[in-house]
Amino acid sequence: MIKTLIKSVRQYKKEAFFASGFMVLEVIMEVLIPFFMTLLIDFGINAGDMNYIARLGTLLFIFAALSLAFGVLSGVFSASASTGFAANLRRDLFTAIQGFSFSNIDRFSPASLVTRLTTDVNNVMMAYQAIIRQAVRSLCMVTFALIMAFRTNAEVAWVFVSVAPFLAAGLFLIIIKAHPFFRRALKTYDKLNQVVQENLQGIRTVKSFVREQMEIEKFRKISDEIYSHFVSGQKRVAVNMPMIQFSTYLCIILISWFGANRIVSDRMTTGALMSMFAYISQILMNLLLLSFVFVQIIIARSSAQRIAEVLWEKSDITNPYRPVTEVKDGSVEFRGVDFSYINDENKLCLMQANLSIASGETIGIIGGTGSSKTSLVQLIPRLYDVTRGAVLVGGVDVRRYDIETLRNAVSMVLQNNVLFSGTIKENLLWGNPDATDEEIAVACRQAQAADFISGFAAGYDTHVEEGGANLSGGQRQRLCIARALLKKPKILILDDSTSAVDTKTDSLIRRAFREEIPDVTKLIVAQRIASVQDADRIVVMEGGRINGVGTHSELLATNLIYQEIYQTQMHGGGDFDE
Repeated sequence: MIKTLIKSVRQYKKEAFFASGFMVLEVIMEVLIPFFMTLLIDFGINAGDMNYIARLGTLLFIFAALSLAFGVLSGVFSASASTGFAANLRRDLFTAIQGFSFSNIDRFSPASLVTRLTTDVNNVMMAYQAIIRQAVRSLCMVTFALIMAFRTNAEVAWVFVSVAPFLAAGLFLIIIKAHPFFRRALKTYDKLNQVVQENLQGIRTVKSFVREQMEIEKFRKISDEIYSHFVSGQKRVAVNMPMIQFSTYLCIILISWFGANRIVSDRMTTGALMSMFAYISQILMNLLLLSFVFVQIIIARSSAQRIAEVLWEKSDITNPYRPVTEVKDGSVEFRGVDFSYINDENKLCLMQANLSIASGETIGIIGGTGSSKTSLVQLIPRLYDVTRGAVLVGGVDVRRYDIETLRNAVSMVLQNNVLFSGTIKENLLWGNPDATDEEIAVACRQAQAADFISGFAAGYDTHVEEGGANLSGGQRQRLCIARALLKKPKILILDDSTSAVDTKTDSLIRRAFREEIPDVTKLIVAQRIASVQDADRIVVMEGGRINGVGTHSELLATNLIYQEIYQTQMHGGGDFDE
């Protein structure tokens, strides 16, 4: 885990080295001060030598000034190193997520990934900063102060050594007992983020059903759960402060006793005893600070594991060895395809799909909810891999293609129309960053989006709010279709992408496809027969299987499911627009 995370330090290794290096120099200055204080007391103050006092006083002032300077420099470099490390780690996480297949993302909830990119990275950043600065300071201070304490008076210094095992055992128990609670708290953060995201995305639904109080109660319960986990963890961590304080006071009492006896018997000077108090205080106080670093590490350990889980995750869909980098045409073939979202052959959602589509053909796909229409078309651009069988595009198994090449040849307008904050033009250029204004205008005309865009005062520069909230459902769908057309694909897939437009606009879109992009293979997934009845062929889906394939008239004559859908839609009232 540590090896995985430490790779994100990269160009900030120098800053981390200087942060720790200057901290070591600061510690050396602080450890030397009690040593020279001993000389000042024994040979300056007790001897009444003012010149000696002035010389050592000046030297002590220099040491103090250097300690301050080294501390400031260490703080500057540690801030740069830790924030740089966090930036790299966040970038590595985001890059890893971008390489995930849909099945990889399904294993992590979006809320969990957001928590890992934010809260968990911040926890690891704080721990990293504490390690390269505070942990280095505390460990060096304890080591150097202990050496100087033994150098000053070994017999008295053994007092601290006898207390050390008690402290070490206590800190170890705290880490073991507290870690599970912090890990559970961070997992609960995922739920909290999910509740917040769902609430904000569905705020109109929440308000229309007057469910604000229910959402508040849901949020409160999860917040209380996080509070409970953190309190349980902090209760165990809270033991470290009294334990350190008890050890500090015990050492001071014992050193006072042994030191006083040695002063009386002339085996120790007053200055040496003062130095021992200073060294023991430095040791114990830095152990206290080190315990706080341990607490930060305990919390960060859970976050680090969660981050490493994402970085360790390997995409299920990768480029093959020597991939095919050209899609010959828009032909599609399904050969005995079985598919399961969880890759379990006993839990298939698509079974024995066999279908051959010629390049340039228009195929309608219709069926009830849950009949696996979307599952079928998502296999074409290799958003998922088949569980069994093969999908061929241009006569080549999709698993042999370079992924970018394949997906550039296939434009897919998903059921959920996603637009990003920015202008209409910026959203359209997602389809083709190099598209000219003329190409954009043509694509929008084909998608029947040009008229409503021209109705905006800013035209193509009209600002789109996050998720396209300031546009209607039909406007969002048409913009997404135009964006897909700008890719100039060999295969165009519309997954129920005209459900929010009226039948007249739907008909105009289909006519534009038929007349202006006849060579593009078009797969139109729809709920209403009017959207697919003029397709070259129509595929009827039922229970994860292809129930029938044929023209509108053929299916009306031979397919019971198609007949039922037709009777319901055409003779049961039809569409409102009709």
